[in-house]
Formats: sequence, C-alpha cells, structure tokens
Amino acid sequence: MVIKTEPFVVNFGPAHPSTHGVFRMRMTLDGEVIVDMEPVFGYLHRGIEKLAEERTYTGCIPLTDRLDYTASMTNNFAYVLAVERLAGITVPERAEYIRVIMAELQRIASHLIAVGTFLNDCGAFMTPVLYMLREREKILDLFDMVSGQRLTYNYMRVGGVSQDIPEEFIPALKKFVKEMPGWIDEYDRLLKENEILLARTKGVGILPKELAINISASGPVLRASGVKRDIRRADPYSIYDRFEFDIPTGTAGDCYDRYRVRIEEMRQSVRILKQAMEQLPKGKVRSDVPHLTHPPVGEAYGHIEAPRGELGFYLVSDNSIAPYRFHVRAPTLINLTALRDMMVGWKVADAIIIFGSIDICVAEVDR
Repeated sequence: MVIKTEPFVVNFGPAHPSTHGVFRMRMTLDGEVIVDMEPVFGYLHRGIEKLAEERTYTGCIPLTDRLDYTASMTNNFAYVLAVERLAGITVPERAEYIRVIMAELQRIASHLIAVGTFLNDCGAFMTPVLYMLREREKILDLFDMVSGQRLTYNYMRVGGVSQDIPEEFIPALKKFVKEMPGWIDEYDRLLKENEILLARTKGVGILPKELAINISASGPVLRASGVKRDIRRADPYSIYDRFEFDIPTGTAGDCYDRYRVRIEEMRQSVRILKQAMEQLPKGKVRSDVPHLTHPPVGEAYGHIEAPRGELGFYLVSDNSIAPYRFHVRAPTLINLTALRDMMVGWKVADAIIIFGSIDICVAEVDR
C-alpha cells in the first residue's frame, strides 16, 4: 500500500549547528526525502567590497582577512597579487618563497578544519576534529611567530610581506613538516576504511564532471569530480612553477571523494613546504613601495588556488589611492550553486553531509 503524503517546507538555519555559519537551507520534503532545496544567504553581508573602495590599497588588506577567516593568509595573497599586477610591482625572491610557505601552511590548516567538521557532520562526534585541531594549532603557532596573530594575520603587503620570518620559524617549520605525514597517516588509519564513513559518503551527493565544469566549480569540489585543474598549474602565479607536486583528483564526485582529495592535498602541501624551505634565499622581503600606492588607470585580476578553490580579486584603478572598483570572486559562492542538484532525492540526514562536503565559509559567500 502506498501512503500519500503532502510535501512540507522545513528551514535549516540560519542558526543551525550544521550550516557552518549563518546560512539557511529552505527544504521541501516528502517525508524524509528532499524534493526541492533553496539556499538562502545574505545574513552576514558586511559590504566589504564597497568598504574597500573607500580605503587605501594597503588599508584593504585587513578586510581580506575577514572574508574566509579560516584561510586569511591566502586571502591576503590573492589581493596583493592583484594590486601588484595593477601597479606593475615586482616582489623580491625571498618574499615570494615566504608567501608560498604561508599559503601552503594555510591550505593544510583550512583542510584540517574542513575534514574535521565534515566528519563531525557524518556523526564521528569530536574525536577526528580534535585530532585535526591538534595539528592546526601547530600551524597557528607558526603564524603567530611571523604576524603576532592566530586568525586574521594582515601579513602580506603590496610588494612582499610585512616583516621577515624570525630565527625560530624555520626550525619549528622543519619539525612540523617532518611530523605531519605521520599525522595524516594516523587520520587514514582512523577513517579511510571506516565502514560507517564509507556507508554514509560513498555514492552520496554526486556532482557529475560536466555539471562541475558548467557551474565553474573549483578547488577540491571540482577535482573530486575528476577534473584535474589547479591554478598553481593551469595559470602559475608567484613561484609555483618551481615546485614539484601532484594534483589529487577523485572519480565519482561524491562526498567521499571530496574528503579524500583534501587529505591528499595536505600531503602535496607538505611536499611543497619541503622544497620551499630548501630553496629559500636570503634578501629583502619587500620592494620599495610608497605607502600610498597610485596604480595607473586600468584594471587587473589576480587569482590563486585557495583552499576552497579559485579566489580572485578584480580591481579597477582611476589613479587614486583607493580602488575605484573592488570585486571578489569567492570560490565558496560558486561551489554552492550545485548544492540543490546534489541534494534533491536524498534524505535529510544526507543533506547535512552533502552540505558539509562543500566546505563553506559564510563570510566569503556574503562578503
């Protein structure tokens, strides 16, 4: 006997613990089955893009920290890269290496949060995320050494970085790089073949390769669907063309693949860190750039491979001390456009896992 039910609407968020911030999912359900889903954001909008148009080019850097606050270093990196392209500024070799070191440390720290909270959503309550927070704290200690901050760093500068790394930084980094592969192996022993994790993530929330390309997805979300695209290779910036590393990809484009890609990317970041330390030259860490930068009239787009995907800054200059136009290409916002297609047909319990596998930061979505 078929029981006829009426669809009903349930709001998840904007204050639900599994929405990873003030994000709302308006779900239409038939029993436990999702028949439609509308993402609703805008609760955190702070007008960063308009605020930046009233600040100096250097004064905009702290605003970038607050976009994706779990990956502030890479936000700094993408923005100063755009300004340097706009103004034709060259960065010293040592500063380029320091930037890469900070960016790869930030990638690991961000993926640790992404994987840990995702596993929490899957029902592995607290143990994996606490393991991963343990290693993240070591990275935050390194960031604290160079910037004095543990979340919003304001470390990159137009033309380089704000200050050189202290004497104790490299020894501490070497220790971290030596230990981190062992910790990743520990995560794998705990999780990779875990039958509950496999049951809840394998084949769930599939994002087909064609759809991933069509919505302009990027980062681990795109690569999990089998697309081998990484801006560090596709459009090399800074000095990434000097390093050897692989681009991990998935095959199914499901929640499990998105988790595995992030784990493997951490291994590749460790490889890059080893090479960067070995090649680190002496010298200046910042070009002689005026405090009030006046780029010539024109426009520039600087983009990088941030932990969540392609992070880009589009800047327009009218030769004043502030950007005439400041726009952010936030990877999380673009990746979220596939959320409905990934959820329809699955159940409420699966929705939490699918959403968690995208790895969003709402401050980057709303800006």
